[in-house]
Amino acid sequence: MLWRLIRPRLAQHRVAIVLIVALQLVSTIASLYLPNLNGDIIDQGVALGDTGYILRTGGWMLAISLVQIAASVYAVYLAAHTSMAFGRDARAEVFHRVADFSAREVAQFGAPTLISRTTNDVQQVQMVVFMTLAMMVGAPIMMVGGVIMALRTDAGLSWLVAVAVPVLALAIALILRRMLPQFRVMQDSIDSVNRILREQITGIRVVRAFVREPFEERRFAVANGSLTGASLSVGRLMSIVFPLVMFILNVSTVAVLWFGAHRVEQGDMQVGALTAFISYLMQILMSVMMATMMSMMLPRAAVSAERIMAVLDTHSSVLRSQTPVTALASPSDVIFDGVDFHYPGAEHSVLRDLSFHARPGETTAIIGSTGAGKTTLVGLIPRLFDATKGRVLVGGVDVREADLDALWSRIGLVPQKPYLFSGTVASTLRYGNPEATDDQLWEALRIAQAADFVRVMDGGLDAPIAQGGTNVSGGQRQRLAIARALVRRPEVYLFDDSFSALDVATDARLRSALAAVTREATVIVVAQRVSTIIDADQIIVLDDGRIVGRGRHTELLESCPTYQEIVVSQRAAEEVSA
Repeated sequence: MLWRLIRPRLAQHRVAIVLIVALQLVSTIASLYLPNLNGDIIDQGVALGDTGYILRTGGWMLAISLVQIAASVYAVYLAAHTSMAFGRDARAEVFHRVADFSAREVAQFGAPTLISRTTNDVQQVQMVVFMTLAMMVGAPIMMVGGVIMALRTDAGLSWLVAVAVPVLALAIALILRRMLPQFRVMQDSIDSVNRILREQITGIRVVRAFVREPFEERRFAVANGSLTGASLSVGRLMSIVFPLVMFILNVSTVAVLWFGAHRVEQGDMQVGALTAFISYLMQILMSVMMATMMSMMLPRAAVSAERIMAVLDTHSSVLRSQTPVTALASPSDVIFDGVDFHYPGAEHSVLRDLSFHARPGETTAIIGSTGAGKTTLVGLIPRLFDATKGRVLVGGVDVREADLDALWSRIGLVPQKPYLFSGTVASTLRYGNPEATDDQLWEALRIAQAADFVRVMDGGLDAPIAQGGTNVSGGQRQRLAIARALVRRPEVYLFDDSFSALDVATDARLRSALAAVTREATVIVVAQRVSTIIDADQIIVLDDGRIVGRGRHTELLESCPTYQEIVVSQRAAEEVSA
């Protein structure tokens, strides 16, 4: 899975990778040649007292060292540049895939884990890419070259290399085998910490209102403790690795000195050759240690790559048509033709056999009890998800066959929970139309009954808006969201319970102002208050996902028991509050 993620995204960096390999090869050859020259200085320069030889050979060693340093530095620079480019591309690819997800896929993964996979998981794989290019390209060359040079120096001690390397590799492999499950637990624990932290930050007002700070602290402590425990388990295993490597390295050095001393004593080996052999053994074992460091990162990166690929391999259930229709009728109407919808894994359909026609120049209202399917119905029109049966048509075209850009350009959606992006009032409104002028923004604000409070804000249109619109009230947030849709001037307006935070007087003024600008548009309003939809041209009453009433207000009062119950309950509530 790790290679499947890395390989295609590094293909465009072939030139840099080839250059890195070449530089690593130069650096490794230089480092392999230095012990041999050092041994020659000891055997021929020092032993014979030849100062000229020492200076000449030392000069060569200095020159080779400078070449090695330059090659290593540039190789690491290219490795860093290439790995950062990989991280950039991987994050962008995950981001774009998530942006294409429908509400179904986002709910399937969950926002916290999608954030973790886009940030922490990509960072883990990115670090492995860097370490591979900066170290692991040279490690095999160093190991093979070290073995060759050690055999060339003295074949009689080569059996020590044949023992030390497999023992070290086997010990490390056994430890890494135990690390992999712990790395998986770590990544899942990071998801849990992100999820709980995000819930606490988003719902801080609810937490304080119900005095649940101690409970939330305990809940976070459990998730944090799980992450800490998994990290400690990995840390304990890692703490064994380096002492083990150093132990084997030191034992090998002692063994070389022990057996090499006997060979020097017997005249089978020179002192300089023994020094060179020790250097080559160190290089071999150091390359194994570099592989060890890399191996400790690989299990976690493999888990992260698996999580990233799970996102990249998931395709949106809302698919673009192969032959999209761009010619939607204008002005656009909305038709539901025998529509059913059920969520994956649900026992029952949320919507059942819905058929109605919302015409341009008319207001179609949707009302019903909580859980009747009103928001789901609205979500089918802009294809936030697709109907499981039947058709939804906009401008005479099935939304599944329509070009998505053409479809979305006709629709202005004000969701049930309006979300404002960080920026200014102007940037928030221009989210609906980037080319809108200041006059158009003020006109939209006037219609949405938001101009008064925007004028008194410090900066007016340039007043700051915090992420999510948390620095304005719920009613102000709703009115800004309505103004954002009005700036777009679409042909289909979808108001999903968009007036719930407004008082009755503001609601009435807003609806009166809306009537003038939506005269030729198709307007669909989801509402809880009967007073909001009392003047609608067509009211559709939903109950358990079915249409149980259709008509104007006065008609439904006579013919629809469900609507009568809603009206009576709201009148009773108003009388009690009065």
